Amino acid sequence: MTAIFVSLSILTLTLFGYLYWRYVWFFRNPPRVPPPGDNMVSPADGTVVYVKSVHPDQEVITIKKGLSAKINDIVRDDLKVPKVLIGIFMSPFNVHYNRVPLAGKVDFMRHHPPLFKNLCMGSMHWRTLFKRPPFYKKSAHIMSNERTVTKFSGIFKGKSLSYYVVQIAGKSVHGIESFFGPGDQLSKGKIFGMIRIGSQVDLIVPVTEEMAIMVRPGDQVRGGESILIA
Repeated sequence: MTAIFVSLSILTLTLFGYLYWRYVWFFRNPPRVPPPGDNMVSPADGTVVYVKSVHPDQEVITIKKGLSAKINDIVRDDLKVPKVLIGIFMSPFNVHYNRVPLAGKVDFMRHHPPLFKNLCMGSMHWRTLFKRPPFYKKSAHIMSNERTVTKFSGIFKGKSLSYYVVQIAGKSVHGIESFFGPGDQLSKGKIFGMIRIGSQVDLIVPVTEEMAIMVRPGDQVRGGESILIA
């Protein structure tokens, strides 16, 4: 009888823990205070999985033998000038609200369905958990999964700057949400959307002489607070 009671108690606690995580803790939204000054902050909580500065037609990462990705594959747009690409992996335990890296206007939001089907992000999850670079190895979701691409236009160090934030869904994602639309003016650190369950968010910015990249793969960042570019 005692063994049955213990088993039921463990099962109940496990079920309660899952329900609490899934429907309460997952939707937590702690306050964030963006740092002052001319900088770009992280659009998401999580682990930096790649930092690259490349021309659009160059390979950004080699996912596995015979499969590599370019920036245009990620943003699903025909970019013409060199870009800085910073990828952030959000585990199921990170805060999943996404924030504006640099104050500006929303130019467009484009939703792209998966090329085939949403692939699991398990490889990236385990590689970031156990700190095994390259974190993007065997992560074909970077190219193939459902995504929403948002283009913003703002001012960085006195010059006009247009940049992209790409929200990439995981296999178990239940939706990519956007809270604003084209023409809306948003401040730095403002929540503009979220992705439900595990996912990835990439920041794509034109290369300029004034920029200094402040993060590297493996760094832990906080959406709306951690400076990615200064």
